[in-house]
Amino acid sequence: MERIYRTMRGAGVMNIVIGSVIIAAGVTTGVMAIVSGAILLKRKSEITF
Repeated sequence: MERIYRTMRGAGVMNIVIGSVIIAAGVTTGVMAIVSGAILLKRKSEITF
C-alpha cells in the first residue's frame, strides 16, 4: 500500500514541476511579445511598405 502512495506522490510532484515550467515559459513568451511590440511601436515611423 505504501508503494502506491509513493507512486502517487511522485506523479503529483512531477505534475507540479511540469506546470511550473509551462507557466514560466508562458510568462517569458508574453514578456518577449510585449517587448517586441513596444519596439515596433517605437519605430513605427521608420517602417515603410
